[in-house]
Amino acid sequence: MVLTGLMGHVIDVEAHVARGLPGFTIVGLPDASLAEAKDRVRAAVASSGVEWPRHRITVNLSPASLPKSGSGTDLAIAVAVLAAAGVVDAALARDLVLLGELGLDGRVRPIRGVLPAIAAAVHAGATRAVVPAGNAAEAQLVSGARVDAAVALATVLGALGAEATAESLEPVPAPAARVRQVAVPDLADVRGQPLARHALEVAAAGGHHLLMVGPPGAGKTMLAERLPGILPDLDDAEAVRVTAVHSLAGAFDAAAGLMRRPPFEAPHHTASSAAIVGGGSGLARPGAASLAHAGVLFLDEAPEFPTRVVDTLRQPLERGEIVLHRAHGATRYPARFQLVLAANPCPCGMFAGTGEGCTCTSVVRRRYLARLSGPLLDRVDIRVEVGAAARADEPGEDTASVAARVQEARGAARERLAAQGWTLAGEASGPWLRRVTSRAACAGLWRAVERGALSARGFDRSLRLAWTLCDLEGASSPGVEHIAQALALREGTAS
Repeated sequence: MVLTGLMGHVIDVEAHVARGLPGFTIVGLPDASLAEAKDRVRAAVASSGVEWPRHRITVNLSPASLPKSGSGTDLAIAVAVLAAAGVVDAALARDLVLLGELGLDGRVRPIRGVLPAIAAAVHAGATRAVVPAGNAAEAQLVSGARVDAAVALATVLGALGAEATAESLEPVPAPAARVRQVAVPDLADVRGQPLARHALEVAAAGGHHLLMVGPPGAGKTMLAERLPGILPDLDDAEAVRVTAVHSLAGAFDAAAGLMRRPPFEAPHHTASSAAIVGGGSGLARPGAASLAHAGVLFLDEAPEFPTRVVDTLRQPLERGEIVLHRAHGATRYPARFQLVLAANPCPCGMFAGTGEGCTCTSVVRRRYLARLSGPLLDRVDIRVEVGAAARADEPGEDTASVAARVQEARGAARERLAAQGWTLAGEASGPWLRRVTSRAACAGLWRAVERGALSARGFDRSLRLAWTLCDLEGASSPGVEHIAQALALREGTAS
């Protein structure tokens, strides 16, 4: 199996052993790490007590037109060569998916991306697989796959009919996953801020993007960190996709099973474009935007991010996926996330209300917030001002209560949109929403377009927001009051 993003390709590993000067050639567009497999494979076979064929060996990775990368085909290459030499039974190895990197001592080492690779193999009809022991727990999460764990090459060869020396070797553990074990914070921790809390609930109910502007210490970060807690669990399909992305990034703990909770990613403002949307040489790796798929991508101190970096999110916000083009082809990763931006009102952060204590000029303030480009902000549905923290002795509503309302609103939207193939109001197309919304209700939106306060994209996004407000209230369709609320939330004038 070879992965291009999350798309798996079944690779046929063919070997030909011919008379002539001893040699070992791998063809089929291998990259440097795969071309070095011949040295790893030869040493691993010798360490397993099997004589290496002293002939001219050619290994073909088919289809030859698809670029291959990584060390995950080592095990398959070793079995193919020995099958061609008559050392193992070729019939037993036929239709067997073999994944794993070989160490010089013959042990089978774990690799990244086993879950999406096995899932792709099962989808292609190949259900029998051998994976490194360190990846076995991850591979067994794929339903329909019969997985065997391999500690060493010798045990695999022995099962295929070879006389191999299976020494007692310790399995190579999978690298420690970069998983942050963070307790889910409760929304009750946020005191006051009723407008911001309402905006957070609306964003969660409809899958809308959110911008919060306010002075330091107002609670913007606290609110953003609590958004995943009011989102519902992932369904089976999304759980597999999210887990597959994190598997490729090495940020997945197989012992915990599939990821059922929406992820939360909060990259630092010094992050590069590649860190946000993905990149790298050869197989482009997923970035923070893809790791946040089906969850939340939070950009704290958003104006401090380079404009060029933040603007790379414009296309994923529309399409729900990231396409990384390289010379050898394109890699696709899912990226349907909720974007949450937090910003101070000015560089010193003290411009709020009367502006008392602020040392920034009006020009400096305008330039600071202008770092968030107009095209990006046009894709943000909700903009809210978060005032300075005020005394509030009573705790706010807890996460469970808000999550229940969000779940109910999402259920209403799912039932209404099921025939169209959507699940959230934030996913519905503008033309369809305009057809099912009364013209009287849309009058306010058309007036905003005519005076230049709303773009065509903003019209559709405001309409989606109005339907979310309608779902939260349990109404059958949005009225004039829902449209007015949607416009106020989008323009940042809600109170």
